[in-house]
Amino acid sequence: MSSNGNCKGCRDEYRVTDEQIDRILAAPMFKSDISVPDEVYERRLEQCSVCPKFQYGTTCAVCGCFVRIAAKYKDRSCPLPGDSRWVKFV
Repeated sequence: MSSNGNCKGCRDEYRVTDEQIDRILAAPMFKSDISVPDEVYERRLEQCSVCPKFQYGTTCAVCGCFVRIAAKYKDRSCPLPGDSRWVKFV
C-alpha cells in the first residue's frame, strides 16, 4: 500500500484513462470470436455500473480487472462471490 492508504493502482499516476481503454478495445482481437456480442457487452457494463464493488468507473474491486475490457471476453464471468451479475455466455 502507498503512504496514503490506497493501493498503488489507485494513485493518480497509475490510473488508466478511458482513451487508453478505448485503444485496447479497438485491437483486432476484440473483434473476434473471443468477444461477446455488443448486446451482451452492454448488459454486462450496465450490471457492473450498479455493483457496489465497481470502483472509479473502471475497476472491479473483487478481481482488480478493468471492467470494460473483462466484459468483452466470452470466457469471463462476474467474480462477485455468490452474486454473479453476468449471465453466462455460451
